[in-house]
Amino acid sequence: MEWMLMALVSAGLLGVYDLAKKLAARENAVPMVLFASACIATTIWGPLLIAQQFAGDAFPIEFLKVQPLTWTDHGKLLAKSVLVGASWTLALFALKHLPLSIAAPIRSTSPVWTIAIAIGVLGERPAMMQWAGIAIVIASFWLFSTIGKSEGIAFTTNRWVGCMLLATLLGSFSSIYDKYLLQGGGYSPATVQAWFTIYMLPVMTPLALHWWFNQRRLAGHDESATRATQAETATMPLPEDLSTKETANRTTERLSAIETAKGTIAGSSTSKFEFRTAVWCISPLLLAADMVYFTAMANPDAMVSVISTLRRCSVVVALVLGASRLGEVNLQRKAFCVAGILFGAAMILLGK
Repeated sequence: MEWMLMALVSAGLLGVYDLAKKLAARENAVPMVLFASACIATTIWGPLLIAQQFAGDAFPIEFLKVQPLTWTDHGKLLAKSVLVGASWTLALFALKHLPLSIAAPIRSTSPVWTIAIAIGVLGERPAMMQWAGIAIVIASFWLFSTIGKSEGIAFTTNRWVGCMLLATLLGSFSSIYDKYLLQGGGYSPATVQAWFTIYMLPVMTPLALHWWFNQRRLAGHDESATRATQAETATMPLPEDLSTKETANRTTERLSAIETAKGTIAGSSTSKFEFRTAVWCISPLLLAADMVYFTAMANPDAMVSVISTLRRCSVVVALVLGASRLGEVNLQRKAFCVAGILFGAAMILLGK
């Protein structure tokens, strides 16, 4: 079916998107990566919305036309932005601290939670084959936990694993909400994406402002501490036979030791923001993946459990890119787990 093929195309784009997120967030300030991505996405959809205000029905690109909305409609789309914003924030913090070949498969378990929510909220009843598929996906996820332990990642105590699991759960709720908006609510894919994208900017702004003010405060404290240490070092008596070069080296070592003890080096090195090429790629990749996904979901015959399962096949792309671009380890064992996830996903798909 056409909507299934669209879900697979979206999965391929999501796999590349995961790599871009990993490259953008690695040793970088997550709040600013999210904020920059929201700004870029807004600059893409903002001019399109303005152009439609002037052109009206004469706007030439049919699939990008946005419907007029009431305040209630805007509230519903703002709610989606808040839900997705929370999921993205948790997922990107987790992705920053976990290998892509661990984080992406955790995220790929989203269909299991989506189906569980669909059973409880929408009254869907999976067939026996689907239950077997769910069991295989969960077993594959457990195997991933054993691999994670060999890399120093304890799934039961690692907070970044917990963040990724919570982000995945919120993403599953978002998938259910998408079905409500696109099928029950009758919103067009362009309408959902346009206003969801615009509202992501104010949703991400408070976290970015918190980071910025915190950075200014830390910079002020570090500068004061450095001046105090330099003054203390300048008044220290030095042996007469100590050369100028040796004096400078000892002063630098003393400053470094004090700063390390305060945690300023470790803290600032990972909290500074660098606008990398990967940051530019995040929003275009996600907008393309989501447009294909929203179009598939808007099909009256589309099933959220199937689309969610197919879309998370992006883990295959993430695994390959993690091996080729990031030099991650234990890839053969992880590939076996991914095969289990895909096999379970296929059973879920075929059992419908």
